[in-house]
Amino acid sequence: MFFTLVGASFAVAAFAHYLLANELIKFLTAALAVILLAAWLGKATESVAHYAGDRIGGFLNATFGNAAELIIAFFLIKEGLFDMVKASITGSIIGNMLLVLGLSVFLGGLKYKQQKFNGLLAGHNASLMTLSVVALFIPAVFMRELPQVKINTLSIVISVILIIAYILWLVFSLVTHKAFLSDIEPEEGEASWSKGVSVIMLLVATCFVAVVSEWLVHSVETVSKTLGWSELFVGAFLIAIIGNAAEHSAALLMAMKNRIGAAVEIAIGSSLQIALFVAPTLVLISLLLGTPMDIVFTPFELAAIAVSSVIAISISRDGATNWYEGILLLAVYIIIGTAFFFV
Repeated sequence: MFFTLVGASFAVAAFAHYLLANELIKFLTAALAVILLAAWLGKATESVAHYAGDRIGGFLNATFGNAAELIIAFFLIKEGLFDMVKASITGSIIGNMLLVLGLSVFLGGLKYKQQKFNGLLAGHNASLMTLSVVALFIPAVFMRELPQVKINTLSIVISVILIIAYILWLVFSLVTHKAFLSDIEPEEGEASWSKGVSVIMLLVATCFVAVVSEWLVHSVETVSKTLGWSELFVGAFLIAIIGNAAEHSAALLMAMKNRIGAAVEIAIGSSLQIALFVAPTLVLISLLLGTPMDIVFTPFELAAIAVSSVIAISISRDGATNWYEGILLLAVYIIIGTAFFFV
């Protein structure tokens, strides 16, 4: 039944993209297809996590989930929509830290009074979030003092440093200090599929998401103008929520099964991956496309990222969560979303 629904949504999105002229219908059908495909992706990730553990499962979910975000941003760069790309990066970072983590903590907390995860991992995540904020603030601070050519060069240098830092973090967390940062409790029950089938499902779902994401981008600019919404709001909230639907579904499922460690790894890990790897990669990709994009974000975007990091660090650093902390995260997300809507 589930795969029938996914297949039907993909078919409808394809029909609308190739045969209909109404951009709003194209956008809505593509968005629905991405969300349902993301649910498939989340189910496959949960199955992989059964075999590989919460840390690897969470990392794979963040990576495959962010593949959609990276693909959407790639097509936006080709269209020259740099402001929307940066807004979608901002939306992905704050959406994962506030919306995904907030819903996971809230729904998990309704079922379990307190959920615990590795506090040492939470501390390292806090440090990496701080690095992300610092790296994004520096270009904005020096923007008025440097010509655009030097800003572009600074963006490239920062991008390379962030990518190296992220790769070394993966080596540290998944190889040299894996035992210290893993949650001890093993996964119980049966996986949806075998190990091989689970990996294949991840790959196939990601390919379908990539195709539908391209359809989505073709209509997003027209839709934003039709509705009178700014590129900042569309990129930071609409595109980000759709692009990160995979993390949303998987994190919620795991939190409600008292696997808050995996949910935190998906939410925070995805934000870190966007800030430390996806955003810098997009800067380098833009060079290859011949349309250099800098890494200078607007004061609104920087403020949103900084505020999100502060509240996420404050709530997750002790390695334990409850439903009210989820409410706090969601409250901040709604406040930021309302502000972005009126900008």
